[in-house]
Amino acid sequence: MEISPTHLQRLSQRIGREWAEVRDAEVEQFSQGQLARTYKQPPCGAAAAVMLDGGRAQTRAEDSGRGVHDAAWRETKVACCLTLDTKAKAVDPHPEPPSKFLEPPEVARLAAEIKRRSGSATGRSDTDRSTSKAAKRKKKRPRRRNRRNRPRTRIRTVVATMENSETFGWQVAAEVHRRGLDQAKRKACVCDGQAYNWSIFAMHLLPLGFVPILDFVHLLAYLYDAAQAVHGSDAARGWKTYVKWLRLAWSGNVVALVACLRAAAQALATAASVSQERQATVAETLTYVLNNRERMDYSEYRRLGLPISSAPVESTIKQINRRIKGSEKFWLEGGAETILQLRAAQLSDDDRWTRNWSRPRKHRRAAGTGRLANSDQAL
Repeated sequence: MEISPTHLQRLSQRIGREWAEVRDAEVEQFSQGQLARTYKQPPCGAAAAVMLDGGRAQTRAEDSGRGVHDAAWRETKVACCLTLDTKAKAVDPHPEPPSKFLEPPEVARLAAEIKRRSGSATGRSDTDRSTSKAAKRKKKRPRRRNRRNRPRTRIRTVVATMENSETFGWQVAAEVHRRGLDQAKRKACVCDGQAYNWSIFAMHLLPLGFVPILDFVHLLAYLYDAAQAVHGSDAARGWKTYVKWLRLAWSGNVVALVACLRAAAQALATAASVSQERQATVAETLTYVLNNRERMDYSEYRRLGLPISSAPVESTIKQINRRIKGSEKFWLEGGAETILQLRAAQLSDDDRWTRNWSRPRKHRRAAGTGRLANSDQAL
């Protein structure tokens, strides 16, 4: 059977819209205390983690006919809800930082990637894009690392939307309840420093006993940039300062880290011929650490078997971007929302994909006479 691209587009929008309606109905049930839990058994023997982050998609104006009008970048909000096979230990199982955090080329790459991802999507020039592609082509295959000590994911489910952060928060809370993640004995929320992430945490996850954890790689990027700013062109001294600060952060010694950053900021403020950009970089890092100091007890988090990196949600966003992000993709907001529901269901490890397809549907056949028509009787 041949199906045209336009027909496939309409089918995707229709199915995605139905699944979005089901999701919204479940959120409404949750807000009224009526949403049933659908997990097979509570994750009491495992750790649970909720990770929040945002991607980007290009949108175009509604009701403007064919073609792209008023193109703009919009944020997609994504959550990974995970159960993990980990065990709590009597002491920190990894008191030393990973070797990749102590390798100058690897750290520089991580810091640049975080900075690029955090910046405006429209701010990247063609030169930046070509340089990034060239770096990917030249990048060697990474050596295999020992994965035995890494948390192993049991089940991942994905929540994705174009809605605002308040609506997204209720969607995440409903998913946590549905899966029973709130009943895990050890549970964490891992995010970067975005304010709306922690607003969602404070409203929906803090009352459930989730532990807030700042993503360590984002912190690493801030510390690296600040250390380089302190010493300017003296890269060797900047690296030594970075290593010192990294070890303080890895061990959870936030008091000593804050003291070092404050001393560095004061030294730059009183020094002659120091650019405002270098001063601003160190001040920004100090503010970042002060704002997140209650989420940086990394030694204790590792002892509890909780993740300290939001890499799973960042990986999920990349998988979503393969479908919705591209130089020639400009979405109507409703179309992007429907595709996100299909993609989130496909990336989830539970039976959501099969369950959604098996629901009674209110439309007739997808092809042939009367296709795409509504029907009062579910088929």
